[in-house]
Amino acid sequence: MAAPDRNEFRQTVGLLPTGVTVVSAFQGPGPAGATASAVCSLSLEPMMMLICLDLGSRSLEVVREAGRFGISVLGESQRGAAEIFATKAEQEEKWATVSWRDHLGVPIIEGSLARVVCEVAEIIPGGDHVIVTGEVLEVEAEDDPGEPLIYHGGLFRRLDSEPG
Repeated sequence: MAAPDRNEFRQTVGLLPTGVTVVSAFQGPGPAGATASAVCSLSLEPMMMLICLDLGSRSLEVVREAGRFGISVLGESQRGAAEIFATKAEQEEKWATVSWRDHLGVPIIEGSLARVVCEVAEIIPGGDHVIVTGEVLEVEAEDDPGEPLIYHGGLFRRLDSEPG
């Protein structure tokens, strides 16, 4: 049996639906951030999150230097934010498209379904990405958050809210 090629692997793992977030930190006086779908809870005791960032990501260096990061969980109405934060556009251009605030020393996107603020715990090599773990400092969620934005099959999608 031959090993899968890169495209086959990407298509296969792309069938796993994931939530869409913007991972953020401050770079000097201004915010920096990138769209990330490789984000999950890691531990309850202590409360920890895990994010994966591409080795070439400008946001990785910002998170490393800041020592703290935010996770804004995007809703279906924030597809435009997900798309612009996934580009190599200048950070000022990205952040001009959203309302945001400084919360505990990290930029958080207003109107996101939920927000998590973390202190960097470890940065671990992982192929062409790095795994960043963070101890949770605070969580916030909307009372009526609405529907999340989902990434599946290479596309941003809505979650069907009808139970099946």
